Amino acid sequence: MKAAASAIAMLLAAGTVFAQGTPAPYKGPLFDTHLHYNQEAWDGNTGPFPPSEALARMQRNDVKAIIANSRPNAGTQTLAAARETRAAGVTVVPFVRLYRNRDDYTNWFRDETIYEMVQTELARGTASGPYRGLGEFHLYESANANGPVAKKLIVLAEKEKLAVLAHVDDVAVDLLMANAPSKGQSLRLIWAHTGIGGAPVERVQALLERYPLLMGELSYRPGLTCEGGRLCPEWRALILKYPERFMVGSDTWVNQRWSSYDETMRGYRTWLGDLPDDVARRIAWGNAAGLFGVR
Repeated sequence: MKAAASAIAMLLAAGTVFAQGTPAPYKGPLFDTHLHYNQEAWDGNTGPFPPSEALARMQRNDVKAIIANSRPNAGTQTLAAARETRAAGVTVVPFVRLYRNRDDYTNWFRDETIYEMVQTELARGTASGPYRGLGEFHLYESANANGPVAKKLIVLAEKEKLAVLAHVDDVAVDLLMANAPSKGQSLRLIWAHTGIGGAPVERVQALLERYPLLMGELSYRPGLTCEGGRLCPEWRALILKYPERFMVGSDTWVNQRWSSYDETMRGYRTWLGDLPDDVARRIAWGNAAGLFGVR
């Protein structure tokens, strides 16, 4: 009997240790810094995710603010103006996306009509205030960072103090920064899917050190998490070294990502819970809120 009682006590103790060793998920607010409200999601309110449905997903995940960038920009305009947005307590930080349609993905960097469209949108603004950034844009070939329109937009962004959300590899980060008047010292570039294209942690760190305003957005980043959805050791170390430089986002680029929005946010809360509380809150909310003056 004593042996059985001892065994039970050991099992209970082991269970307690396991429970204590599993961090609780992060419980605070989230700032979704990479949200698309593309045509196929809402389609003039007749799509599968009209504003009420999209905002319900944000609200139940305690997403209090978003960077909205949409193809076309009418999606962002819709979220910025919707009564449901205010009712849900969601702040919209609007970015001008460079895409009117899918054809623009591969040609925007040399298309003068894109530059004209950006100027028109900036002059127009949104119901939630002026545009605060440009992007998301893609560069499938790094050298296209030197396209004539790409160069002009980077100069414009730095001049007007607009953030830039760029889906690029590490080579293109250097090229884009080189095209800024400050050579990357004053350009607020948000690196979508930080390190996408295979850049190792060491290369990411080198770029963070080289460009003081470079920020990392961590959606769709292979190798970010390991067993149990917790941060891989090398990424945890990097984030702890630069807690003021990272943010999270959903990247709802297709409707499937809207369908899995809850799962995406739960995944963030899992690995954020493995960080010190102050670091978790900075990455989940504080870094983006400070950048855009959101309270």
